[in-house]
Amino acid sequence: MNAPYGANLSAHQLAALIADPKSASDFNAPVFSFFSEVSPALQLQFVEEMGVDADKVCAVADQFSHLSGYALPLAA
Repeated sequence: MNAPYGANLSAHQLAALIADPKSASDFNAPVFSFFSEVSPALQLQFVEEMGVDADKVCAVADQFSHLSGYALPLAA
């Protein structure tokens, strides 16, 4: 799955990045794009299907929300 940013990531790579706090501190554009441009329902479906820890994903979304000043649906 590639978020609208268009980076060439596998679903497994994206799943790992959306749960990694380093993604926020590195300002990872595909991860921010996932949180800001993919519908919240699809985000949750992806998290569930990939078996990613939802609490970690919400924490990363929250970090991006604070860094960007942009309200993100999955932000904790």
